[in-house]
Amino acid sequence: MIQFNLLPDVKVQYIKARKAKRVVMAIAALSVVVSLAILGIMASVTMFQDRHIRELNKDIKAYENKLKNTEDIAKILTIQNQLKSLPGIYEKLPVTSRMFKYVEATTPKQISINHLTLDFATATLTVQGTTDTLESVNRYVDTLKFTTFNVKDSEDNTNAFTNVVLTTFSRDSKAATYTVTMNFDPAIFDNAKEVTLNVPKTITTRSETELPNSGVFDSKGTN
Repeated sequence: MIQFNLLPDVKVQYIKARKAKRVVMAIAALSVVVSLAILGIMASVTMFQDRHIRELNKDIKAYENKLKNTEDIAKILTIQNQLKSLPGIYEKLPVTSRMFKYVEATTPKQISINHLTLDFATATLTVQGTTDTLESVNRYVDTLKFTTFNVKDSEDNTNAFTNVVLTTFSRDSKAATYTVTMNFDPAIFDNAKEVTLNVPKTITTRSETELPNSGVFDSKGTN
């Protein structure tokens, strides 16, 4: 079979150009649709982000106002301030562990301590226990009255305990009970001070001597 193309060359080129135009228009239309879809998605995301950012800003502002109204917020939130305050807080804490050495140094052998109350708010000390005789308690009381202390690099001796009073005393056939109250100098528990406690080795009752002298008192130190 023999076919003859009777269309002129111009007509053939026109038909091809029209087909190409339709293809280009279809591709362009599809590109516009895709672009509009992407634009819509971006617009939705942008609107969501803007609303989310506005809500977050409101929350941040609310928390900021709350923090600003908190007393001493700088001290609470700043780690550096907290770390700087630790040494000062530590230095203000009394060294309660010194009490064990003080009790050991000031308590005669005849005295047994059953209960000890240490109150730093009022600087008071209460001791309760048992002993053999009233004379032993009097010696204990006088030992406390005549006990002094001095701080390192200082020669000044200060009474460690004042207002030492035998508040109660009773006895039965087996033993005697007592309660002694006193005030203590807070310096003996001061963490910033190295304290030496000077306790009389030999003590008599106040009825036998009013003031200590070198022949009666020979001190020993307890840190």
